Amino acid sequence: MRAGFSASLTLYGVGGRGGTVYQAGTKGDAPPTRPRDENLTSTTLPPEETSGAFPADTRGMFLRVFPSIMLPMFLAIADQTIVATALPAIAASLGDIEHISWIIVSYLIASTIAAPLYGYLGDRFGRRRLMFVALGIYMLGAVLNSLAPSVMVLAITRFVQGLGGGGLMSMSQALIGEVVPPRQRGKYQGYLAAISVSATAIGPLLGAYLTLTFGWRSVFFMNIPAALIAIVLTMRLRARPGNKGEWNFDFLGLILFTCVVIPTLLALQNARTFEVSALPLIFGLFAFAAAALFFLLRQERSTPSPLLPIDLMRQRGVWMTQLVAVAHGATLTAFIAFMPLYLHIMNIAPLQQVGWILLTSTASIATASMLTGRFITRTGMTMIAPSVGLIVACLSMINFAFNAAHMSFLQVAIAVCIAALGMGTVMSVVQVTIQTLAGRRRLGAASGSIQLARTVGAALGTTLFATVLFASLALSDADAAQMFAGILNHGPEALQTLASERRAIVMGEIGAAFRNAYLLLAILSGCGAVLAWFNPSRRV
Repeated sequence: MRAGFSASLTLYGVGGRGGTVYQAGTKGDAPPTRPRDENLTSTTLPPEETSGAFPADTRGMFLRVFPSIMLPMFLAIADQTIVATALPAIAASLGDIEHISWIIVSYLIASTIAAPLYGYLGDRFGRRRLMFVALGIYMLGAVLNSLAPSVMVLAITRFVQGLGGGGLMSMSQALIGEVVPPRQRGKYQGYLAAISVSATAIGPLLGAYLTLTFGWRSVFFMNIPAALIAIVLTMRLRARPGNKGEWNFDFLGLILFTCVVIPTLLALQNARTFEVSALPLIFGLFAFAAAALFFLLRQERSTPSPLLPIDLMRQRGVWMTQLVAVAHGATLTAFIAFMPLYLHIMNIAPLQQVGWILLTSTASIATASMLTGRFITRTGMTMIAPSVGLIVACLSMINFAFNAAHMSFLQVAIAVCIAALGMGTVMSVVQVTIQTLAGRRRLGAASGSIQLARTVGAALGTTLFATVLFASLALSDADAAQMFAGILNHGPEALQTLASERRAIVMGEIGAAFRNAYLLLAILSGCGAVLAWFNPSRRV
């Protein structure tokens, strides 16, 4: 392992079996060729040319290009979290609290379906044009959201908005690949990753402020002027034509893909509660999704214009990069989502201090993302960053699992920041790698596939964390599992009625359950590190 690490540093990128080693050339050099790998098909595309000087028309492009892409990305990411803090006010105003979660779930489903669809259409008709379409649909959804008279109508209009939000994410990533050369994309993808995590952190704070000051409908109204500004900024981008030639839309592929996504996300959503009564529904949804996936793969192999780039996904570098994105999305989302609950329940930190930890962890992820992007631009090396970063995250999860309950607030904050720094090395790398392997003709499809991988990873990570948490409690003490449900509803004060000895036992069992869940995250991040280490696409 040490020899492989040294070689990667010395030669600017060494793949595993079938990998490539090459140096950056000078302007005019032919792009390097790859040796044939048994894992690559005859339709494998050569990597984009990464050598040569920085093109003249991209010098000083930051102020012209990045704001045009930054704002749509911020809107799409923040919208997933800004509504969460408004849910109690929405429930109090509209009632129907049983279906309030559909406001979040419907947006997630729609954006997941839309991300690869926009990539597919953007490659054909031009990505700038599709960005306008996504912004228009997103703004229409925001208007309908603000006028919704009931929770179910709001869930439907949120689905409409999600169809636009998914396009904003995939088109923002693809437009970076369209206007920025491969070697310089790392820096810009690092900036986008910083915007992504910042939007995730700012969303709940902004949602709480708007809800308390102007009412919950203002949460949706504020998207309208922001989308209008994004449209004006997008007009500054150069319009580039899409791919020419014969083309047939893959309607059957879209239907089958929808039949995979919706049951899978619904099954994962139901699995988080870990209720035995929901198991038949969960297994039924997974079975339906598996059958749809089987027919989807058959369809995508046979159609001349597949919705999903199956031939691209057969490349070893591509599918390993997508799995890194899944592992990273699962680890990061579950860690951030459950950390406040753990610190509060175990009386490690009050909610006010937990907020500071979340802000510092967000800053750490953003910092690591930007530094990783600059590292890629300077050296051309890609996978070495997540190989090391995810190992740091893995060790941090192990440390958090065994020692967090005995740490001081300062020690916890430092441990979380170290884990965040490790996880911040991934996001820009996976985008740059996929876009380089896909080439300019399929930047949209490549960006959409990474967005899909992250979404699936996020849903999978939170589900697995919750499942391990509740299963550990149920297996050790059924009464403790019921008490934990009470803590989720009423806070740690729900244990005050117990005798001191019983309370100590229950708290110990809850701590052990969280330990098992954090060890699961350590395994996921460790798997991501291994996948990154043996990925043959190690530089641009």
